[in-house]
Amino acid sequence: MLPLVLDRTGGAPLGQQLARQVRRRITDGTLVDGDRLPSTRALAADLGVARTVVEQAYAQLVAEGWLAGRRGAGTFVAASAHLAGPAARASRSEPDPARLVRLDAGTPWTDPRQTALWRRAWREVGTARRPAGYDDPRGLPELRAALAGRLARERGLDVDPDDVRVTAGTADGLRHLLAVLRPGAVLMDDPGYRAAVATVRAAGRTVVDHPALTPVRDLAGCAAAYATPAHQHPLGPPLGGAERLDLLAAARAVDAIVVEDDYDSEFRYDVAPIPALASLDRDRVGYLGTASKTVAPSLRLGWLVAPPALGESLDTFRRVTHDTAAWPVQRAFLALLRDGYVDRAVRGARRVYAERAARVADALPGVGPVAGMYATLELPPATTVAAHTALRRAGFDLTLLADLCRTHVRTGLVIGFGGCSDAELDAALAAVRSVL
Repeated sequence: MLPLVLDRTGGAPLGQQLARQVRRRITDGTLVDGDRLPSTRALAADLGVARTVVEQAYAQLVAEGWLAGRRGAGTFVAASAHLAGPAARASRSEPDPARLVRLDAGTPWTDPRQTALWRRAWREVGTARRPAGYDDPRGLPELRAALAGRLARERGLDVDPDDVRVTAGTADGLRHLLAVLRPGAVLMDDPGYRAAVATVRAAGRTVVDHPALTPVRDLAGCAAAYATPAHQHPLGPPLGGAERLDLLAAARAVDAIVVEDDYDSEFRYDVAPIPALASLDRDRVGYLGTASKTVAPSLRLGWLVAPPALGESLDTFRRVTHDTAAWPVQRAFLALLRDGYVDRAVRGARRVYAERAARVADALPGVGPVAGMYATLELPPATTVAAHTALRRAGFDLTLLADLCRTHVRTGLVIGFGGCSDAELDAALAAVRSVL
């Protein structure tokens, strides 16, 4: 029996979950070229699902090239997966996954030379006067003022400090917006950011899958559209000017909003950062920013600029739930902004990412990221299997592009280069090149 577990608590459709898990079993070597899968009837009985769920998953994987059906014999791992055959079998004796270097798309580079400023910021927190009561639910006034100034300078977004709410990160800000939006579904790119999809579903809202990189011209039935316009995650391109106007027009037509996740706009290295979508229409866009890519994900700090019409409801929600970032974290980030730590971090990281993006482009022709800290390489299914297996044998792991898909499946690798060393990146790229 395959080690498969399906989430029945409101996650992705069961057929999609099953397809994703079988795909993962092939890439990690649990299933190899020629292995026979259980019949649809038997697997449906084992999992306690309708037979059609298994049939749909198998059909999807056959269409992608992972599986092949043999009339009268059953369903097998496709012969095209022979590219990963011996390596996949060797993967059964791989090192503990915890020892693999994770090429994560969301892990930033940090400059060890800035440690003194980091420590000074936290010492300042320790000597600051502690608040006597509950904080302003919008966040520290001084921090909101500093963020408003930064948004005007860096993102072309002219806002009053009173319009800025401090959050415990992007997902937290998204959750707050969802709590005060009118009823309706949320349109989201496919492939897209998994944590955002999970946040929307946890809020009890339906996710409408929209093929990434195609224009949005209809938001019927939706209360919002979630987008990463500066740098589509995970495919990379920014949202073009015409597409931005189309999206805003579609939102206006049904009185919906656009949720702009501006997760790494600082790190464009071919031209100046593209202005925020919210700068085109403050009434229609809810803007989400984060310190996770400039400072550290573990800081759990972000900011939200909501459409003015939602401001009062949002503040009431936050006042009732006491939902905001911790006071010490806000004080520390304020000190990091004032001391120049954040600006230095952005400049240093932009330089490092540009250099590493060039290494990726040299090693993998046709892949040339111009922003951010990751590169996405689309590959056929069998080549994806072979490349992922080679990476694991070399001591690396990363996110498969298919794992970020829900309905519109693409295959390939998402190669993060922020949290690794230059030598590690070169070794990983060599492993990928070995199977191309």
